[in-house]
Amino acid sequence: MLELPILGFLYEQPLHGYELKERIKALSGHVRPVSDGALYPAITRLATAGLLDEHTEPGTRAAARRVLTLTAAGRAALLDRLRGPKDIEISDHVRFNTLLAFLRHLPGPAEQAAVLRRRLDFLETPASFFYDAEGRPVRAEEPDDLFRRGMLTVARATGKAERAWLREAIAELGG
Repeated sequence: MLELPILGFLYEQPLHGYELKERIKALSGHVRPVSDGALYPAITRLATAGLLDEHTEPGTRAAARRVLTLTAAGRAALLDRLRGPKDIEISDHVRFNTLLAFLRHLPGPAEQAAVLRRRLDFLETPASFFYDAEGRPVRAEEPDDLFRRGMLTVARATGKAERAWLREAIAELGG
């Protein structure tokens, strides 16, 4: 989950760990908080894989800072991730928004449109929030259940708006 935003933010500019954490928190921290215990091991894995470099720079007011930069392999890895996102990055709303935050880095509009088409296809596939014991979808529109009606009302409005935006964006990209 953290690898995509790490690669994406470092694609834009070198950052030290604290700055990177703050940007990731601003992107999705209110929904999925970012802990040091998750961030720094992810940075270490990416560095070990040769996708980013670390070097030390003097701090402006305090101790030296560890600055992270993306390697050529890291830049290529980000573009590969954007071209071929995992299914969960298409189906999960928060992960898809993370993908959207960096999709502009793909060099061609056709590639960008292909990713948006995958999301649109996913949204246009019938789905249900609720399933019975055998895994079959069940109707959630119980007239006496205020909360399930609320879930469906919000989901339908959000889905309708997102599908409209996706169609508009795909058309604008020439797809």
